[in-house]
Amino acid sequence: YYESALFFCVCRLYYLLFFGFIATLCTPTMSNSLLWLRNRCLQNAGNTKNSFIHTTFHRQTCQLLDGKAIAQLVRNQVKQDVDEWVALGNRRPSLKAVLVGEDPPSQTYVRNKTIAAAKTNIDGETVILPESTTQEQLLQLIRDMNRSSEVDGILVQLPLPSHINEELVCNAIDPSKDVDGFHVINQGRLLRKQDTMIPATPYGVMELIHRTGIQLSGQRAVVIGRSRNVGLPTALLLLDRGNATTTICHSRTTREQMREATLQADIVVSAIGQAEHLTGDMVKPGAVVIDVGISRQGSRLVGDVHWESVAPIAGWITPVPGGVGPMTVAMLMKNTLISARKLISYS
Repeated sequence: YYESALFFCVCRLYYLLFFGFIATLCTPTMSNSLLWLRNRCLQNAGNTKNSFIHTTFHRQTCQLLDGKAIAQLVRNQVKQDVDEWVALGNRRPSLKAVLVGEDPPSQTYVRNKTIAAAKTNIDGETVILPESTTQEQLLQLIRDMNRSSEVDGILVQLPLPSHINEELVCNAIDPSKDVDGFHVINQGRLLRKQDTMIPATPYGVMELIHRTGIQLSGQRAVVIGRSRNVGLPTALLLLDRGNATTTICHSRTTREQMREATLQADIVVSAIGQAEHLTGDMVKPGAVVIDVGISRQGSRLVGDVHWESVAPIAGWITPVPGGVGPMTVAMLMKNTLISARKLISYS
């Protein structure tokens, strides 16, 4: 028995070494057949710890990070906390959303936020302004909401019309009511590791990763994208709160440099806004892949991740749509409750 076991182990070792050698010769421009062979070889090598003597390939089992289902769990908890807050004699948290213009995607996003507010027993209201609204008119509305004791959370849906300065508007919102987490004070507090309003999308990304049960500490993470509202705060959260070894890639990172980084990553968060940019030859077998991007290709919506080539390799992956989007909205509700309860001190 032991001689047979040793024989099969030796055969398996040669088998892996041979196909591993072939895999190292493959480049990003390899044919589909070579790409398939390389990925299957890497998956097989990564799964050797799960078997003793077995000479067949192991197929990577990718688990779906269902943003809709997890967002539902978050909303349920927020609703429970809101009901308990109201039962203590407090008024319901109030969220004001401001929409300037008639951008169809923005209308959809704001509608989803209003629906989520109703489901969590938060008083949600949308203020719709024409595209001709001046910057001063918008700023005056924000000042009025800042002063109102009946308003806990304020969000201004982006993008704004070109004649309005987005940064000026975001910084006009009271930081304690800034449920989007875009105010410069909130961003600075995040950098300083202080309690703050965490931007909703990075907050949702961290919650998704948490749900996998993976301990971030000591893991390698790559964030693709360096926007101030998504990429940079996500990297900061992974680094400072997750204790992950974090690398940032962006639009000026060469594809080869990016591939070198992502192939070593246990967690990849793509927020670069380029359709199907991340492909299977760039992903480590078993990695957690979070797709923040969303683009329209003809009649279908796609993310930054090329699903067909990445899903067979990843350990966890978010769908588009139905991944990060619902989590963003759920974490906005959580931030609104945090604001209502005044859990963050800005004194």
